[in-house]
Amino acid sequence: MYYPRLKDLREDSDLTQKEIAFILGIDQRVYSTYETGKREIPTRMVVVLAKYYKTSTDYILGLTNDPKPSQ
Repeated sequence: MYYPRLKDLREDSDLTQKEIAFILGIDQRVYSTYETGKREIPTRMVVVLAKYYKTSTDYILGLTNDPKPSQ
């Protein structure tokens, strides 16, 4: 599965792959495989990223186009 919003959210926050990988506690090369769709991102990391970016997991996964998490 390809997660185009991972890259969009990261770039909109002016962060590098290395910086996001550090937040997730993984190597930059592993994170890169998530952005390119070569590896499926684990659910726990989607949750961490949603909290970090203050968005919903559904937005990251492409299930909604509304970036704001539901209240």
